[in-house]
Amino acid sequence: MASKPPVPPFTRESAIEKVRLAEDAWNTRDPERVSLAYTVDSRWRNRAEFINGREEIVAFLTRKWTRELDYRLIKELWAFDGNRIAVRFAYECHDDSGNWFRSYGNENWEFDDEGLMRVRLACINDLPIKEEERKYHWPLGRRPDDHPGLSDLGF
Repeated sequence: MASKPPVPPFTRESAIEKVRLAEDAWNTRDPERVSLAYTVDSRWRNRAEFINGREEIVAFLTRKWTRELDYRLIKELWAFDGNRIAVRFAYECHDDSGNWFRSYGNENWEFDDEGLMRVRLACINDLPIKEEERKYHWPLGRRPDDHPGLSDLGF
């Protein structure tokens, strides 16, 4: 099994690094790449959907990023202890009709000893926004280091 540093037990610094690495991976919108951060038998709850294992993760993310266009995400550490991390996040995207949304959520993560996520529990709320209300304007891909985070944006 491949290790995915940083590994538990997390320090504040390693938890912040883990959160940023997750954000960076999700901003690639590459389901295969993202799935490699999770155990083969990882369990997810995403809204009202239950996902089990990498194959279902890839299928879920493929569907997600087919619908959620120009997806840009920011994650922020909320709390950590041992092999668990809690994050809050917000992402912006639009549908194929040009309707923009900002989605806010919280995730609880649990990792194995190798730093792979084995449990991901997500609660998410969607807010329709106008295109001119968008706050995330960086080119698709990794959020630039100098772009404001969630707290800086007042989210």
